[in-house]
Amino acid sequence: MRVLLVNLLYEPDLGPSAPLMAMLCEDLVRLGHELTTIAAVPHYPTGRVPAEYRSRLVQTELRNGVRVIRVWVPSVNRARLSRRFLTFLAYQALAAVVGLRLRYDVVIATNPALEVFLPYFVLGVLRRKPLIFSVHDIYPDVGVELGIFRRPILVKAVETLERFCLNHAVFVRVLSDGFQERLELKGVPEGRLKVVWDWVDTDFIRPQSRANPFSSRWGIDRCFAVMYAGNLGLSQPLERLVEAARLLAGQDQIRFVFVGEGSGKERLVAAVQSAALSSVSVIPAQTRQLLPQVLASADVSLVALKRGLSRNSVPSKCYSIMASARPVIASVDEGSDTWNLVEGARCGLCVPPEDPDSLAEAIWQLYQNPGLRARLGADGRAYVEEHHSRRVAAAEFDRLLRAAVDGKERVLE
Repeated sequence: MRVLLVNLLYEPDLGPSAPLMAMLCEDLVRLGHELTTIAAVPHYPTGRVPAEYRSRLVQTELRNGVRVIRVWVPSVNRARLSRRFLTFLAYQALAAVVGLRLRYDVVIATNPALEVFLPYFVLGVLRRKPLIFSVHDIYPDVGVELGIFRRPILVKAVETLERFCLNHAVFVRVLSDGFQERLELKGVPEGRLKVVWDWVDTDFIRPQSRANPFSSRWGIDRCFAVMYAGNLGLSQPLERLVEAARLLAGQDQIRFVFVGEGSGKERLVAAVQSAALSSVSVIPAQTRQLLPQVLASADVSLVALKRGLSRNSVPSKCYSIMASARPVIASVDEGSDTWNLVEGARCGLCVPPEDPDSLAEAIWQLYQNPGLRARLGADGRAYVEEHHSRRVAAAEFDRLLRAAVDGKERVLE
């Protein structure tokens, strides 16, 4: 089957969706499908496009059996929302035009519609191809709660685009039961909603020694490292994490380590400097090849979202932490999908969001109990191997693709 993936990001971009979609495409190739993806030239997380990708509007490469078509986007400061819109517009216009020359049987597009609407409409709806819409965050809800979408006209526009994509998809893939419930409340028929949990490469990310080249280079191989690795953005309560570090500053062995980039990095650095904390390290984002070493350099890893955001987002970093056999401390809303995942897998501790005292207490509990840390890490590793491997996800998507193509005449509106 000829499958077209429409997704803004693709490896070597960082962030959660780029490696996830790369793994999915490569595994679908192994299952016998022909995969083409249209992505922007590499630019995430900083927004800066490498010099070698700036000269042409369209570039094509074969990457592990996947035909990757990269279209030009401007090199901008991604921290400014207005500049991000320029990226979205450039990507959508070029992706729609490039896609018209392709032959394919089915389209997978990832939300938000704000990034993919035009190619979704042109390459899927107008060409009457079955569409699978993969929902990774609930829009516009997550943008409203973050304060990104303030004007009612913008909220309405984002909602309209998202609803159009939801309504014209043969299947809407969601990454948790909670997402399915939220979209049912928004009027998406239950029969169209299919839960396929996110996945992780359990062969690539494996338990490793705390002492490794990454931890040695950054001087965190001889301490108790509490790590947050990933996007430093608006979703994360970075100042609250720094406050937890301040509460534990008297414990010389405990060190907080932040690894990543994002629109919130400046305020993170400012909070650390304001608190005059020598027990906090802020390290630039690392290449994906170093990810196993980065995760192995932690004694405890954090997953943190601002209050209310856990209902609309499930951080994929949670699976990576579990694959590395390190315990998770999840600072998220009680009863959210992430909270239930950590408790169900018995892979860590859960604390209320934006609560530095509870977070510091959980860190102290794990610091004092190496046996508990080892057990939580081992249970997390076993859980992702059984439930969240890339093999399991590819098989689920394979079934969705076949059902979408077989039933497209009955389902398309």
